[in-house]
Amino acid sequence: MGFLLAAMIAAGSLPRDTEYTESLRPQFHFTAAKNWINDPNGLVWYQGVYHLFFQYNPDGIESANKSWGHATSPDVVHWTQHSTALLPDEHGEIWSGSAVVDEENTSRFQTGPAKPILLIYTAAGKPFTQCIAYSTDGGHTFTKYEKNPVLAHVRGQNRDPKVVWHAPTRQWVMTLYLEGNDFGLFTSPDLKQWSRVQEFTVPGTDECPDFFQMPIEAEPGKTAWVWMAANGKYLVGDFDGKQFTPDEGFRGFGAIPSDYCRDFYAGQTFSNMPDHRRVQIAWLRDGKYPGMPFNQQLSFPTTLTLHRMRDGLRLHRLPVEEIERLRDKAASYPSSMIDESGRKLAELSGDQLDIHAVIEIGQARRIVWRMRGQSITFDVGSKMLTSLNASAPLEPIDGRITLRMLIDRTSIEVFANEGVVSLSGCYVPDERATDEPPSVLAEGGAARLISCQGYTLKSAWIR
Repeated sequence: MGFLLAAMIAAGSLPRDTEYTESLRPQFHFTAAKNWINDPNGLVWYQGVYHLFFQYNPDGIESANKSWGHATSPDVVHWTQHSTALLPDEHGEIWSGSAVVDEENTSRFQTGPAKPILLIYTAAGKPFTQCIAYSTDGGHTFTKYEKNPVLAHVRGQNRDPKVVWHAPTRQWVMTLYLEGNDFGLFTSPDLKQWSRVQEFTVPGTDECPDFFQMPIEAEPGKTAWVWMAANGKYLVGDFDGKQFTPDEGFRGFGAIPSDYCRDFYAGQTFSNMPDHRRVQIAWLRDGKYPGMPFNQQLSFPTTLTLHRMRDGLRLHRLPVEEIERLRDKAASYPSSMIDESGRKLAELSGDQLDIHAVIEIGQARRIVWRMRGQSITFDVGSKMLTSLNASAPLEPIDGRITLRMLIDRTSIEVFANEGVVSLSGCYVPDERATDEPPSVLAEGGAARLISCQGYTLKSAWIR
């Protein structure tokens, strides 16, 4: 039966024949059992359980009737879908937002031992406003606040509140999309009353902001704040409880991409993580799934880390370590030369793969990986990495590039040079090539495959 709960089937909320085995069903990327999903919302950890909410149409395959779907996981890899958490009401459809655990009961919603979990969301009415719902039973059920909205209309289609706790000033902080390229910061002592403290403009961005503090790797005790928009472009800077000030390099250069594929969208990070990791999930938008009962998928969870590089502080993204729970067969390939004849990785046939490779460029003009009818290419002259018609600049390190490639039935995610560059996108597999094992070749001259370790992955839908 996979992840479906017997109670949900008995209640008729999910089809009896859903086994997550359809030909285009992603096997380790989250999808709803049926119908449309888009933005991940309200990512929060509470007492050993990861909660994932998401934009959801409970009634159909197209983008409409926006509500909040709900799934939980013990390990951020295996998910169980539950009944719809929030449905439209007199204030409008339930658009994107976030979730927090109110550890200090600032909202005064706590009624028993469980700390309140609050969902903060946009009510897409006329006009758009911001509302809250709360759970006092550990996230099993949610009640909409009787005095909604908690933040009246500001301007435009103001939406997508992301809320975090700012310990130094003992207040909640909300970043909110306003209109155009404009965003706002608001503060609250109790999640019910909000005051605007800052507005700022970030060219080339709009909607679904995220805002969080992170440690700087290899600099003990030092932290910085990261602000990110829906398209994955981000800024790094300081925040004093009232004003976010981007670092000088970002003020001159602007927001930069965390992922270079257009499919990567509306990423959000978990709040309240017990191990203080910064784990992110995004919507892989515009995927095509003809004939399927579901529509759209989410990215595989990644861990974000912040590193000081020669051009300033930069985010790195890599798959969460919990992916190891899905590993099945392993294959390791010794160092060898590669040329235009290529090298097949015959032991890694399948549609669910995790491949790690280090390549010394040598005299090659292009390095090409082929899998499931798709190509991942590094062009040496332009120093550009391309996957699924999206490209990113990639600077070799000591004449080498490293690639981490996650291949699922309808998505490919590539992480290069330890995650400094990523490309996450969707595809419809070429049926003529799905049985071909992955291969790698070098064009225009020989290169060396320094090392290659790969794994076939089990389905996350079957325990």
